[in-house]
Amino acid sequence: MKSMPKLIRRFIGILMLSSILIIILNFVVLAIIASNQAPNGSPWITATEAAESLQKCNNTYVFNNEMNTKLNKQNVWAIFIDNSTHQVVWHTDNLPDSIPTKYSISDIASLTRGYIDGYPTFTGESESGIMVLGYPKDSYWKHMWPSWDYQVIAHLPQTVLAILACNVTLIFFIYMIANAKLLKSVNPIANGIQNLSTERPVYIKEKGVLSELATSINRTSDILQTQSRQLQKRETARANWIAGVSHDIRTPLSMIMGYAGQLENDSHLTYEERKKATVILKQSEKMRNLINDLNLASKLEYNMQPVNIKKENAVAIVRQVVVDFINTDIDSKYPIEWTTDENLSSCIINVDRDLLKRAVYNLIQNCINHNKSGCAIYVCVRVENEKCVICVEDNGVGASDAQIQKLNNTPHYMVCDGNTTEQMHGLGLLIVKQIVASHHGETVIEHSSYDGFSVKIILPM
Repeated sequence: MKSMPKLIRRFIGILMLSSILIIILNFVVLAIIASNQAPNGSPWITATEAAESLQKCNNTYVFNNEMNTKLNKQNVWAIFIDNSTHQVVWHTDNLPDSIPTKYSISDIASLTRGYIDGYPTFTGESESGIMVLGYPKDSYWKHMWPSWDYQVIAHLPQTVLAILACNVTLIFFIYMIANAKLLKSVNPIANGIQNLSTERPVYIKEKGVLSELATSINRTSDILQTQSRQLQKRETARANWIAGVSHDIRTPLSMIMGYAGQLENDSHLTYEERKKATVILKQSEKMRNLINDLNLASKLEYNMQPVNIKKENAVAIVRQVVVDFINTDIDSKYPIEWTTDENLSSCIINVDRDLLKRAVYNLIQNCINHNKSGCAIYVCVRVENEKCVICVEDNGVGASDAQIQKLNNTPHYMVCDGNTTEQMHGLGLLIVKQIVASHHGETVIEHSSYDGFSVKIILPM
C-alpha cells in the first residue's frame, strides 16, 4: 500500500521532532534556572565588592551602607580577617555565634573553597586582609575538589553530541518496539478500507490493538456485499421483466398494426374511419419503437448488447441516415441540411455500424418529436483534435439552460415537460448516450447555433 511508507515516515518524523524539541526545551529550562541562581551577581564578585567597600579610618573599619543593605537583603553575614593576626577584626551585626573569630592558614584555605559551620563562604581580597561572606545554609553547593581530566574537557562537545545521538536512537527503538504491533495492524486495515470502494469482499483478522476497527470493517463489507447481491437481483429481475413484457406485447401489437393497416386501405370505409385507422397505426408504431428502445437501453446498460466494432466511414453512415429521413419527409415539414464539408469524404472510426446509425436516427427523430410545428435540421460530420464529431441540431423550440444542464448531468435523461405527459428528450437521448459510451466517446448537449437544440457525438478515431 502506497500510504503505509508515508504513515511510517510521519510517525518517525513526529518522534524525531518531539525528541529534538524536548532536548532544546531542557537546555532552555536549564539556562533559565542557571541564570536565576544569582540575580545580584556572582557571590565571588559580591565578596570582592564588599572587600573594596570596607575602609579603615583611625583604627576603625567603616562599611558602605549600600553594600550593607545588599548583604542584609540576601541574609549574608561578613567577616574581615587581618593578614598579620589572622583574627576577625570586623564583622556584620548578623554574624552567627558559631562562627570562630580566629583562623589559621589552613582554616583560611578551607573556607576559601568550602564552608564555615555549614555556611557556604566566598572570599574577596584586600590589602590588609581578606573579606569572607557567609551565605545562608543550603543556598549554594560548592564543589570542594574541582579538578578535571584535561582530555575529558577537551572532548566534551563530541561527548555531549554522542550522548544525545545515543539518547535519540534509544528513544526511537523504544518507540518502534512499543508501536510495532500497531503499525503491523494498520496495514491490513488500510488495505481493507481501500478494497471496500472496489466492492470486493473484505476480511481482516480481528486481533491486535485495532481489533474493534477490524470487526467494524468486516461488518461493513458483509453489509455492502449483501446490498450488492440484492441490487443485482433487482436489476436482473428488471431486465428480465422488460424483456418478457416486450416479447409478450409484440405479438398482439403486430396484429393491431396489421388490422389497422388493412382498415386504412379499405375503400369500403369512410374517410373518417380510415383516418382513425391511420392514427391507430401511427400510435402502434410509436409503441413498437418504445418497446425496441426499452430493450436496447436495458441491453446496453447491462452490457448484453453485442458490439461489433469495425473500421467504418462515419460520413457514409450518417449520410445514409439523413437520406432515409429525407425520403420519408413527404410534406417537407422537417427539411434536413447536410452541412458537412464537401472536402471531407471519409472519417474512419472503429464503430458498430448499426448502433451508430441508431444513435444518429434517434437524434434526428428527437428534433422531429419535439418540434410539432416543424423545423430545419442540420447534420454534419467533422474532424476536431483527431476525433470524429457528429453534430445534429435544429432551429426549433430548443431547451432552457436548466434543462440542458439536467440533460448533461442526469444519468437517465428522463426530463419531462410539465405541460404534457410525454417525455421531453428522454429515452432516445439515453440510448444515444449509452451507444456513445460503449464506443468510449462523449455526448455533449447544448444550445444550437441556429437557436434550437444541439447534440454532439464525439468518437475517437
